[in-house]
Amino acid sequence: MKLTDFKVLTFDCYGTLIDWESGMVAELPPLTERLQPALTRNEILEAHGRIEAMQQLATPSKPYAELLAIVYKRLAEHWRLSASWQECLTYGRSIAEWPAFPDSVEALRYLKQHFALVILSNVDNESFAHSNARLGVAFDGVYTAQDIGSYKPALRNFEYMLADLGQRGFACRDILHVAESLFHDHVPANSLGLSSCWIHRRHGDDGFGATQPPANLPRLDFRFESLAALAAAHAAESGDG
Repeated sequence: MKLTDFKVLTFDCYGTLIDWESGMVAELPPLTERLQPALTRNEILEAHGRIEAMQQLATPSKPYAELLAIVYKRLAEHWRLSASWQECLTYGRSIAEWPAFPDSVEALRYLKQHFALVILSNVDNESFAHSNARLGVAFDGVYTAQDIGSYKPALRNFEYMLADLGQRGFACRDILHVAESLFHDHVPANSLGLSSCWIHRRHGDDGFGATQPPANLPRLDFRFESLAALAAAHAAESGDG
């Protein structure tokens, strides 16, 4: 299997293209600075990940910015802190401030020359519009949790995307799913026969951060520690260096 075998790259956005963990940690100090003893970055992210996954199961049709407001409320209660609803809403809107990874823009510009680029994300459309502006590329398809009415790792998110891409002439064998989260992305992608490329952004950290651990380890066809490394591997393979 080679990268040049594919016609479409389908991306998770948050954790893969946008540095959501840094974005979360930067916006949580109204809570985390009040904690005694202080929590580590990973402890904060793991608590966020557990509560977010629970809330996504409970309210699968709620737009992500609204869902994050509830996550903030649950975190405050979990840590035995008080938080106004206005604080919760402010956190939900903070997606617009989450930064892109330093290599995302340049790598996407390169990949756009060789593939159709598609987003499959657990986000609402308005929030993604802010992130898309940071990424600086016109995607060929954007499929959000708000469009579909459920959150990954639900199979229906992938099925919806594959059905629409199929109508545009792309078969499953044409598609490589590119993501960081084993839980949200690679396990369900495996179950539907999609090829997988792991962008292991957390290669220097322990644990799974803001994602949940997968129930089982998925098959991974490619593995890189950055999007830049994926782009470089394609350039070397295709002679487009």
